[in-house]
Amino acid sequence: MTDVIDVVEIEVERDPGKLISYDHRALVSALGGRDPSCVVVETDGLSRALITAYRRPPLENLPYARGEDLAMDAKGFVTVGRYHDGMPAKMRLYEPGSGAQRGAMFGTTGAGKSRALQLVLAAEKRSGIVSWLADLKGGQSVPEARGQVDWHATTPEEAMCQLRAGLTLVHVRTNRYAALGRSYFIAGQPDPLVDIRIDEANRLLQEGSQYRDEAAFLIKEIGRLGRSVGVGISIAAQAGHIEELGGSDTLRAMLKEGDVALLRWSSNMMATLVSDGLLPAGMDLVPIPRTGGPSVLRSRFAPGAGDEEDSATAGQAYLLGSRRPGALMRFFRVGSPTPVLGLDPEIVALYGPGEPARLEMTSYDDMGPAYAARGGPITAYDLAAAGAVAKGLEDAGVDPSTTGYLAGPLLTPPPPTMPDPTAPGAGMMPPASMSKSPATARSRILAALADGPLDKRDLVAKVNDDGGRRLSSSTISTTLSELTSVGDVASPERGRYQLPVSG
Repeated sequence: MTDVIDVVEIEVERDPGKLISYDHRALVSALGGRDPSCVVVETDGLSRALITAYRRPPLENLPYARGEDLAMDAKGFVTVGRYHDGMPAKMRLYEPGSGAQRGAMFGTTGAGKSRALQLVLAAEKRSGIVSWLADLKGGQSVPEARGQVDWHATTPEEAMCQLRAGLTLVHVRTNRYAALGRSYFIAGQPDPLVDIRIDEANRLLQEGSQYRDEAAFLIKEIGRLGRSVGVGISIAAQAGHIEELGGSDTLRAMLKEGDVALLRWSSNMMATLVSDGLLPAGMDLVPIPRTGGPSVLRSRFAPGAGDEEDSATAGQAYLLGSRRPGALMRFFRVGSPTPVLGLDPEIVALYGPGEPARLEMTSYDDMGPAYAARGGPITAYDLAAAGAVAKGLEDAGVDPSTTGYLAGPLLTPPPPTMPDPTAPGAGMMPPASMSKSPATARSRILAALADGPLDKRDLVAKVNDDGGRRLSSSTISTTLSELTSVGDVASPERGRYQLPVSG
């Protein structure tokens, strides 16, 4: 009787000066295999490799997530799944002695990105981390997160308020820590760790988004400055091309130095990762297929033809920021085994009981009215947060007009709603700082053109002489393009603008 061998490991080493390279499909064929997912290769990027061959796909039956796996350990790690060899796969939320993390999560439709994000958010709640989430699929990607995070946004407008408040928090904490003589962050002493996560970030950062420039700037600045004051920033997006996410320069630092999870991707994303040197030298990731299992060649006349069932690969990924970037892993299963109508009770339970961690009260007032009204619709009064945030930057010694902080069109407030006359406090006037919404780039340009046509240079000068906050030339150009596209501004000749001539 021949024993059945489930796993075979082969160590390979080339001569000194020679590098490992291989074709995964050719290797599977040489080993007599039929299913590429049963052969896993890890290299050191140089001359050594470990080949592991399995009789069955090693990640097809992963357990469901447990609350105890999601509690952050002393080194800032949480267990989010298993590698192909059964070892725990961990993501880092916090680095003691250094601070908050930067990161990104990429995956095509159906790759399991939303469930993986639920895992991370549940881990943050269980670990006492203040979570700010922008679910830019209208709240549909991770609906169970509402009420489980400190700030839950579902619109691009409120996501921008989150990012503005996040950068203000960075500067407020920086000033406070400098006064204390502290150069690094210690979680809970005295402030909690804060993580800002933007899901479907491509909706803010892709070409054509009115918030692209400002969102890219804010994400980059929070990532650059927030680490040492305990403010982290991460994005989750479709795995298309980095240029679709605010430009490669904006994301490169986050991808190189952050905690990056790469689920099933597109060829464009992989080409970018390789060409930009964002993968370790010599690393070659085996693509994750849409469905698992070997390809089957079967005659139409064979019995049972077409009866095979594909196995899903959702949740399979590579943790590029880990010590095993080339090792295939899979996130724990999340949620009920069968679809449910409404919120999934298993996902809600994964977050654990109690309220989520909240921002420290010493920074609360600096966040503006949008933070105070977080979770609800953005109103005209809430949009005064933009002015409050800009003031916070100025108080921190940062001039928004010189940093590009206000690049991109300002938010256009909706008509204010009338207060309920029977509500407590009805009839009280709002604070002076909230008595009116800030003037928009649109209204200031239209006012500047009211006296007659102007060329671009004179228009920029006149707008910036009207007593309002200084606008960059790129902001005015972007807004002019929008105004001319809808017919609110005419451009009879290149570089010259006027209000439309009636009649």
